[in-house]
Amino acid sequence: MRWPADLTETPDLRGAYPRLSEPQIRALSLHGSRRPAHPGDVLFGEGDPCTCFFVVLAGKVATIKGYGLEDQVISVHGAGRFLGDLNVLTGQAGFLTAVVAEEGEVLAVPADELRRMVTGDPSLGDLVLHAYLVRRSRLIGLGAGFHIVGSRYSPDARRLREFASRNRLPHQWVDLERDKDVEHFLRRMGVTPQETPVVIWHGSTVLRNPTNAELAWAIGLSAPQRRRTECDLLVIGAGPAGLAAGVYGASEGMSTIVLDGVAAGGQAGTSSLIENYLGFPSGISGGELAERAVLQAGKFGARFRVPAEACALQAQVNDLAVTVKEGSVIHARSLVIATGVRYRRLDVPNLARLEPASVFYAATPFEADLCRQDPIVIVGGGNSAGQAALFLSGHAAWVGLVVHEDDLSVNMSRYLTAQIERHPRIQVMVSTEVRELAGQETLEAVVVEDRTTGRRSAMEARALFVFIGAEPCTGWLAGALALDPRGYILTGADAARSGMPGVPGAPGRPFPLETSRAGVFAAGDVRNGSIKRVASAVGEGTMAVRLAHDHLETGG
Repeated sequence: MRWPADLTETPDLRGAYPRLSEPQIRALSLHGSRRPAHPGDVLFGEGDPCTCFFVVLAGKVATIKGYGLEDQVISVHGAGRFLGDLNVLTGQAGFLTAVVAEEGEVLAVPADELRRMVTGDPSLGDLVLHAYLVRRSRLIGLGAGFHIVGSRYSPDARRLREFASRNRLPHQWVDLERDKDVEHFLRRMGVTPQETPVVIWHGSTVLRNPTNAELAWAIGLSAPQRRRTECDLLVIGAGPAGLAAGVYGASEGMSTIVLDGVAAGGQAGTSSLIENYLGFPSGISGGELAERAVLQAGKFGARFRVPAEACALQAQVNDLAVTVKEGSVIHARSLVIATGVRYRRLDVPNLARLEPASVFYAATPFEADLCRQDPIVIVGGGNSAGQAALFLSGHAAWVGLVVHEDDLSVNMSRYLTAQIERHPRIQVMVSTEVRELAGQETLEAVVVEDRTTGRRSAMEARALFVFIGAEPCTGWLAGALALDPRGYILTGADAARSGMPGVPGAPGRPFPLETSRAGVFAAGDVRNGSIKRVASAVGEGTMAVRLAHDHLETGG
């Protein structure tokens, strides 16, 4: 490509492009090798697995989106700066191409060596991690990475978009309904509209309606697994409780695997802003909290599999066997179940027909982009509904909040109700229920009923967000563990009273978070009696690991 005459370094905005200190470069040099860098050299390419951490010692290096096609320069780095984004730490494929723009020299450090160094050097680790987190957010905003091409009305297109968004994978959405020119491009790629949605990766690779697992494998999020795997601790569910268990299990020296069927973060990962979590006075998004926790767990050696949905649990002579829907069996000496809950669906006319295109159960940037400048309705009176209303009000034209209770503060924290009540674009309707959804291909209006007067009215809406209580994700555990009538897992004394076979009978057993099966623990929202807060889930995940460790030390 042809470089502009004045190739200026990209400013270090929000700490995205800092310079390493001389002592840090010297320390890195002990683990890497110096290489000459000539103009046009490609240090790493889009779609390639990231094997090295590059530091620019002299000259300049540019990172390019769509190298060889659109050639969009994303950033330019001079001496002292380092390249890459989170893929260097996670092992994902790269989303940009790094090309030498000016004669110089680079330092190449194997990615595995960098991961070990950031674990032992907090100052280097904090610098690299912060820069990579900011860069990943910027790449998402720029639409770097792969393309998802399909119709906005396609359930599979929505599935792929949600999977990419929940896992914070940089991508660009191309809507066949709005961009007619894309059909010519698809024909050149040998793809018919009937074969969409498709994922186009680094310009030439085409995945025709891939499963989430196939997309994950293609970009290096999750590698194909062996049929049988063994570990000390298996954590099922990567919400706050599961992530905490992963961090503390791995840091205790236990070989640890964490599974999740969709993405790390759980219900908390769909929250735009968590304001009452200890240590974050200005709040933190659920996605960023999850991303940090995944990197922290990985730093200690925890292995993540996403997507990987557990579908059966069997206690064997010396271990616990968990069958994964995607086709493998994991044998673990101890198990923490942190599968959380899922929001209930409304029982109203036309839900099944309109749900694929217009009904949502999370409020992330993905959903916000879909309803930009549209009127929307949110159903629910808890904190999740309140956080969604505040976040989406910054994107939607108008937000109607439908609350079953007579007062907004019955189930919602006071700090949220205060913000909602004074927000000019949020209209709160208490003592109200949704009775019907109206529309053809997409939602056009929501019919609500005042529970006091019985009066019905229709509100214009292009999207409906539902946060009306939850049910535990324990269908796969029926008959394997003691559950309460609602499906939540019984632990401790409640599990002991269940009468299920296999209940630990030693003094002091079951442990407080132990289930009716020895060595199987439950933490977070999936457990009967849990508090349903991020902080308590993190605490339970940590405590479950301590108890699992005690279980293993005593031989079960």
